Amino acid sequence: MGKIKVGVIGAGSISDMHFESYKNNKDVEIYAVCDINEHRAQEKAEKYGAEKYYKKYQDLLIDPEIDAVSICTWNNSHAEISIAALQAGKHVLVEKPLCKTVEEALEIEEAVQESDGKTLQVGFVRRFGTNTQVLKKFIDSGDLGEIYYAKASCIRALGNPGGWFADKERSGGGPLIDLGVHVLDLCWYLMGKPKVKSISGNTYNKLGNRSNVENKTFYKAADYDPDKNTVEDLANAIIRFENGASLMVDVSFTLHVKEELIAVSVFGDKGGAEIEPRLQLVTEKNNTILNITPQIDSLSFDFNKGFQNEIDHFVSCVKGEMETISPVQDGVEIMKILAGIYESSEKGMEIYFD
Repeated sequence: MGKIKVGVIGAGSISDMHFESYKNNKDVEIYAVCDINEHRAQEKAEKYGAEKYYKKYQDLLIDPEIDAVSICTWNNSHAEISIAALQAGKHVLVEKPLCKTVEEALEIEEAVQESDGKTLQVGFVRRFGTNTQVLKKFIDSGDLGEIYYAKASCIRALGNPGGWFADKERSGGGPLIDLGVHVLDLCWYLMGKPKVKSISGNTYNKLGNRSNVENKTFYKAADYDPDKNTVEDLANAIIRFENGASLMVDVSFTLHVKEELIAVSVFGDKGGAEIEPRLQLVTEKNNTILNITPQIDSLSFDFNKGFQNEIDHFVSCVKGEMETISPVQDGVEIMKILAGIYESSEKGMEIYFD
């Protein structure tokens, strides 16, 4: 087949990672761009040599030339656009989280099943990091034994991006659904994707967006508004799985903490591993505990390389060379976990899954 013609829907900041990665793939032509801000769509089209740009995603989807789309819009439109794209016969790469609710996730899954073999890949980009892929090989070959515990933290001291990120209506939530989705998925994927049994979660909204803070810069969304914030500052949870394993997680946009932190670890009965902030394995040999550091180019997650791997993998799936390692079913399960944490917090009790 010739070059795969790709359309990118949503031309905000994360779309640059998609555009750059598609640009680097010799099998892809960036063909169309869509954004509700038509000027921004036109700018991106000119920058990346796209033939067409649109204001409405429906107009992009009816173009028969387009084989696949990346969806980089607000979370509240992921389901609607994903389903429309599948029904239009397009392959889909949708940014994380898959959508806003479990109900939407199940509707997307149904659309995939009815799509005559189209790929829908969920943007769990950390699965595609070199550190993750190296560790996965150690786990799959049994070097860590049975993984029974994992813990993940993604803590910002000051980092509520505002704009749509801080608007629950558009985002579905705060740091849990924006940052937590990455570290939760990373642990769950490395644990072998066990079925959830119960969740006990808490969310807090004590500090707001702290727009009063001076002398410390942080990333701000294009539509940042210092007066608007309807999402949590912090979320934490303990998740139990049917196989007896458990996962602890905490994530924040803002917290009275000394410094930013990302820390992800998994533990098995033969060994353990820290994957963030840098990959290191821990095991035991000849009655001595060993710390093992692999010699790889990047021990931490390399954002650019991870995105390139993700896009290249998606393109291979579109060409029919392989099946995605990040399918819709995984998006549904992670959505159940995210929604379960919010529900547990709201009810003030542990919730159980059938």
